[in-house]
Amino acid sequence: MVKTVNNIRDILYYCETVPKLNYLYLSPTVDDLLGPGTLEEHLQNPDKIFDIVHPDDMGILKKKELGQLDFNEPIKVRFRNHEGKYIWFEEYARPVYKDGKFVAVTGIYRNIDDMVALQEQLEYKSTHDALTNVRNREYFESKMSFFNQCKIPMGIVIADLDELKQINDNYGHQMGDRLIREAANGLNTHAEAGMIVARIGGDEFAVLIPNATVLQVKQYVEKVQDEMQQRVGLTHSPIQISIGYEYANNSFGVMEQMSVADENMYQNKNSKKQLLTVEG
Repeated sequence: MVKTVNNIRDILYYCETVPKLNYLYLSPTVDDLLGPGTLEEHLQNPDKIFDIVHPDDMGILKKKELGQLDFNEPIKVRFRNHEGKYIWFEEYARPVYKDGKFVAVTGIYRNIDDMVALQEQLEYKSTHDALTNVRNREYFESKMSFFNQCKIPMGIVIADLDELKQINDNYGHQMGDRLIREAANGLNTHAEAGMIVARIGGDEFAVLIPNATVLQVKQYVEKVQDEMQQRVGLTHSPIQISIGYEYANNSFGVMEQMSVADENMYQNKNSKKQLLTVEG
């Protein structure tokens, strides 16, 4: 039974490369994996493989065609099936020489799509917070260390929910979790490409904004504050959140010293408490 399953997942081939591509053998399992009619189509036109390979993997096939590939190592490529979906394959290929010249290649493709999907899922879980789906503290700290070795403009924003404890005490942790998710969504809504939103504590978030101006950092903070005021549907609405930020023209060697953002956030939080006391 195992042997049968493996055979279904494997594509065997022997292909001449000179004077042009020409399959001497291509296993029928290619129809099972890439769609009906694939075998006949590729036997008639071996160059068809370049039409279905993922653009990012095109270079690998070109090197293999020219015999410039490292044939001692397996390669990973994606091919598009008849439904338009790209499927991951791992290939073990061997060059064929005649009179010292590279004339053909033979190999075996194995469908590893499920394995790649599982790996991507595990990698995602290792870098994202399970409750909010933003980045987790471990990922945030790794990026802090990375940017500490770079020389780029850097903004950092620290945000903290003001009354999570009261929500948990009065309405339960389920409502508190909902509030945390809403806050994460609010921070993510205005996060542009390259920005990193992370949950670094129970109700605390951090946002890294690389290659930005101080004006862009301020604009992001203003957008988030407006966003939190407009979010409805919670028992406690609008979302009360304290935000602080810091900016450096050069991130090299200063990332761990950017604690001013945290201090500014607490000043924001304390000023709200003082205002409530005065109004009370």
